[in-house]
Amino acid sequence: MDEQAQRAKELFTLYYGSLLHMHREGKSEEYRSYNISKEIEIEWFQEMIQKHSKDLSIRNWDAVASLSSIAKNYQDSSMVEKVASFAARNIMSADSIVKLMFAEGMVEIIRSNKEVISKDLLFKACKVTVEILEGIISLPLVIDPGHELEQFQIKDKRSLNSRAKQDVQAVMNILN
Repeated sequence: MDEQAQRAKELFTLYYGSLLHMHREGKSEEYRSYNISKEIEIEWFQEMIQKHSKDLSIRNWDAVASLSSIAKNYQDSSMVEKVASFAARNIMSADSIVKLMFAEGMVEIIRSNKEVISKDLLFKACKVTVEILEGIISLPLVIDPGHELEQFQIKDKRSLNSRAKQDVQAVMNILN
């Protein structure tokens, strides 16, 4: 890959493919000057999806947040499938904060991809998300070291439950 294409890819991945964010940071003119084709951008989106899907972890929610950012700019059913499958297998052993952040990321990914996924996948992903949120509500508050409630505008278990209930409602709105 030549130097210009490499720089274009750096900008593209830094802003998750969002021309709007590039514009806000004063980088859209530079990016456009590289004349990257839609086909190449699609390859880059798919590379980012693969990378962040492999990085999914119960230790934090960075990968799901990155996938959520990508989903706002590029829709791909594999993103929903990978996140829902990972969550179904792993997320219930995470702390309450990770569960909430992961579920909120899933809500955004599902919402952004709703038009490109099958009904079966939509229902599966929504079911997993609601199960995570209901687990937050019904189980005791568990916080790992380094995850402070105040960092997430949460005061106590009651405010955590309230936010989880709002997210359940968001999932129901997606289904309607």
